Amino acid sequence: MARISVTFGSAGIDIAAHLHTPDAPAAGPWPALVVGHPGTSVKEQSSGLYARQLAERGFVALAFDAAHQGESGGLPRGLEDPAQRVEDFKAAVSFLSLRQEVDADRIGLLGICASGGYSLAAAGGDHRVGAVATVSGVDVARQFRLGADGTQDPAVFRGLLDAAARARTAAARGEDPGALPVFPESAEQARALGGEHAVEGFEYYCTARGRHGRSAKTLAWPSVDKLAFFDAFHAVPLIGPRPLLQIVGSRAVTDWMAVDVHQRATGPKELYRIEGASHVDLYDREKHVDAAVEKLTAFFTANL
Repeated sequence: MARISVTFGSAGIDIAAHLHTPDAPAAGPWPALVVGHPGTSVKEQSSGLYARQLAERGFVALAFDAAHQGESGGLPRGLEDPAQRVEDFKAAVSFLSLRQEVDADRIGLLGICASGGYSLAAAGGDHRVGAVATVSGVDVARQFRLGADGTQDPAVFRGLLDAAARARTAAARGEDPGALPVFPESAEQARALGGEHAVEGFEYYCTARGRHGRSAKTLAWPSVDKLAFFDAFHAVPLIGPRPLLQIVGSRAVTDWMAVDVHQRATGPKELYRIEGASHVDLYDREKHVDAAVEKLTAFFTANL
């Protein structure tokens, strides 16, 4: 498997990516996958892991940093802009469709966590996409508004909107608006704030388990009100008749969002649960990632 660094444009922003290609010779161009990372993540983390393993199984796989994040361009830094994130996926499809080693008629999307929701929105409106799959897929806007398990007190998000409004006013005055911290200072604080799901996120992003220097620890405040009105699942019915695969852990607290997507989907669909895995386990735990990659390989081989 070979990996090269590439860039492509997305609504005027330079996107940094790693293009993973198979080592084995091919009779013709390869099928290709766009692989999107979770919120606050970078291409060197879970999306890069999946891209590398899928390239070893015969796919060209493009793992990219979202605009405003990682090595990609865009100001302000740390902005989570749902519309731009969807555009990043479509721009990645355009980039792959021009590569000589890629069969432009066999391009699929794979979204992990927040990119799961973004990949669904992108596929719904882009008929160049032949198939779409998600791993621990969520609508990050729903997660902000309702919590990972869907039971968050509405006052929490109202408080974030208040803070985002104050930050916009401060920026208009020429003051430093600050940023929204994404992670607490310790696993104990994470447990107090959000239980085991929050602890797992802290352990992945803030310890040697998965930490990366370019992975965002804060978000720009305008992210909050941009997420307020976004609905990643609105276009799910438009994906059919193209196939959809969702892979979730059997212990994932975010499972309810995958069920919502499954009920909305109009084409061939499968909601596949990996026994014993949590949401974050599917980012990097070897036995669970191996099971997910095996399922993804079969799905994309059959449908691209």
